[in-house]
Amino acid sequence: MSSTSTPSHIGRKIGRIRELRGIKQETLAQELGVSQQTVSNIERSETIEKGLLVQVAKILGVTPEVIENFDEDKVINFFNNFHDSSAGTFGNGGTLNHHCTFNPLDKLIEVYEENKKLYERLVQAEKEKVAYLEQLLKSRE
Repeated sequence: MSSTSTPSHIGRKIGRIRELRGIKQETLAQELGVSQQTVSNIERSETIEKGLLVQVAKILGVTPEVIENFDEDKVINFFNNFHDSSAGTFGNGGTLNHHCTFNPLDKLIEVYEENKKLYERLVQAEKEKVAYLEQLLKSRE
């Protein structure tokens, strides 16, 4: 069955792109400032408002047009038909060339930045807890 049966199900496209990018619903929810349940609802929606689409696209690192025109069949077909003629086989005296499609340093920095944001949110939450507990103690005095 082809994913073209519902050609414009934006929510499904968002979910699939999110999965392909390795982003969890919780992460997308935090970046949007909503709950994970809201992201789940977005991914079940056939349409979403343009402003939200722009926000989601930015977080996913794509343009809104990429989401609107996303076709999983074309992506799968692209990878199924991708051949790298520069790679030989080990048994025939050839060499196997590995072509990195991303800069590992960029990935490392990206993960560091994500972890830094998460850490900052956790520290802020702890500060808020401490402030709340101090306020409770003062009100009991």
